[in-house]
Amino acid sequence: MNAIIFGASGGIGGALCQAVIASGQYTTVFAVSRTPVTIPGAVPLVYPQFDDESLADIAQTAAAQGPLTLCLSALGTLSDASQDLSPERTLRAQSAAAFEAVFHINTVLPALIAKHMIPLMPRKERAVFAALSARVGSISDNRLGGWHAYRASKAALNMLIKNYAIEQSRRAPDFIAVGLHPGTVDTALSSPFQKGVPEGKLFSPAQSAGYLLSVLGQLTPDDTGKVFDWQGTEVPA
Repeated sequence: MNAIIFGASGGIGGALCQAVIASGQYTTVFAVSRTPVTIPGAVPLVYPQFDDESLADIAQTAAAQGPLTLCLSALGTLSDASQDLSPERTLRAQSAAAFEAVFHINTVLPALIAKHMIPLMPRKERAVFAALSARVGSISDNRLGGWHAYRASKAALNMLIKNYAIEQSRRAPDFIAVGLHPGTVDTALSSPFQKGVPEGKLFSPAQSAGYLLSVLGQLTPDDTGKVFDWQGTEVPA
């Protein structure tokens, strides 16, 4: 069994790599990132840009090592001061540039990862594709509004996950596709928004990764197409 984690240079992505390796369940663990990262026990794959060409190359490299039974996308963006990108508080703050930037990382790239990695998964074994989502991507649970691009990008990601679950159920009954809400994690992504986090609810990357792997380990094919938080509770659509 082999695993691949995208976004290995990020806080949660790196911690997921370490947790997957520590589990001892996988023969080979690929750590894919756009900047160099050293994770003992992982096979580093560094690609400055993720697109169809680079992902096809990554898929070829992974396929040479045998079936892929776990694919994790830990990609995500919420704000970027260098691009004047921050969550919109009102509809007047929306911009095409912000939507394009946020959707590209939060929705388009996980979709392209699924396109190239899911076909490497076996038809008759348990295999999991999971992408970091967010509770704010829930339409029915939206009580505050705002954060338009981020919310919409995660809602769109959740729809794609549901699509993949339906499509793969026809060819691989043990396949599972899920979104994962990691909680509020002490990373660069959440750093500007940690002020109101209740005591004990700001997780280290290692904490969150441990919780998420535990959730993944308990999932069955009946759970495919859904989104779960770090406690294993289903996030409503």
